[in-house]
Amino acid sequence: MTNESLLQLISVMKDWIPKEASIAVASEHAYLHYISGLHDIRIQKGQSIEKGSIAEAVFKQKCRIEKLMDDSIFGVPYYGVGYPIKFEGKDGVLIVILPTTYHFLRSQPLTFLTGKNNEHWYPTSIEDISHIESLQKKTWFYANHESYHSNYTLKDLSFQLPDNFLRIHRSYIVNIRYIYEISRDFSSTIQITLNDGTLLPV
Repeated sequence: MTNESLLQLISVMKDWIPKEASIAVASEHAYLHYISGLHDIRIQKGQSIEKGSIAEAVFKQKCRIEKLMDDSIFGVPYYGVGYPIKFEGKDGVLIVILPTTYHFLRSQPLTFLTGKNNEHWYPTSIEDISHIESLQKKTWFYANHESYHSNYTLKDLSFQLPDNFLRIHRSYIVNIRYIYEISRDFSSTIQITLNDGTLLPV
C-alpha cells in the first residue's frame, strides 16, 4: 500500500466509522499518520511506538487486536482496534481509537470472578463479592468471609463490573449492596463500614 492509497483508505474509513473515532497509522518504530476524531488522544506524527500500546502488540503478534486501554500511555483512556497492514512494502499498523464507552456497548458486565485461595481456584458470583482491593501489586476480592487472589487489575475491573460496584479509592472497589453505613472518622475522613464490620477509606 502506498502513502496515497493509505490516505484514500483513511478518508473512506472516516465516512463509516463513528465521528468520535481517531485513526492512527504506525510503522515499526513510529506513528506516520494521525487523524483526530472527537475522541482525540493527541498522537503526534513521528512519535515513537510506546511499550504496552496496541500498536506494539499488533507488531509483535501480527494479528488484529482489540483492547481497552487506560490513561497510562496517552493520558486518556480509550478503546482501540489495531490491524496489521503492509505500508510501502513494510509491516505497519492501522488503529481505530474510540471512547471507552464502545467497550461497554460490546461487552456484558462480569457475572463471576475466578480467584485463588490456598492453591485452588474458585469461580465466585459477582453478587457474593463485598469488595475488591489492590494490595502490594496484587488484586484481592472478598466473598463469603474468604479472600481470593485475582489476575485482573483494579483498572480492568473498574470497566467490567456491574453498576452496583463503585470505585471509592485508588485501592478499593466496593459492592454498594454490602455497605452498612457511611461515616467520618476522628480526622473527618469519610469511611465506609461493610455489613461484616470491614472499614474502607473513601
